[in-house]
Amino acid sequence: MLDERDRKLLMLLQQDASVAMGDLAERVSLSLSACSRRIQRLEEAGYVTRRIVVLDRERMGVPTTVFALIKTAHHSDDWIEKFRRAISDIPEIVEAHRLTGNYDYIVKVVLPRVEHYDVVYKQIVRKVELFDVSASISMEVLKSGTAVPVGYAE
Repeated sequence: MLDERDRKLLMLLQQDASVAMGDLAERVSLSLSACSRRIQRLEEAGYVTRRIVVLDRERMGVPTTVFALIKTAHHSDDWIEKFRRAISDIPEIVEAHRLTGNYDYIVKVVLPRVEHYDVVYKQIVRKVELFDVSASISMEVLKSGTAVPVGYAE
């Protein structure tokens, strides 16, 4: 069962996992050792799955985002696994979701420029058969992040 200090710790760690333990402890009104034990408990309980660094995409040379909506005529477990393997080998694909509705999948692709999308597209279609692909270029990021709400966890 999470309490308000746990939730606040999780929120703070999502904002910046590199915050010094002493600063975290102060922000949640705990001793250094108590704060450290809580974080360890949260990690062991699976609330924290990993700590990552978020890179500046502009500085990394991949400022362009394309969302590809994919339809397939295949829905077997084997095809899904083959598709999963195909996209996992493409570093420009940073997210992929199986959907309900008119399309089967959506993939988020980060690129140095929009013309590079064709390279990624060809890598996919060489490995798996697709029925239809519709790509949209992101014009502007209105909201982005990895943080999830902490108020729902029990």
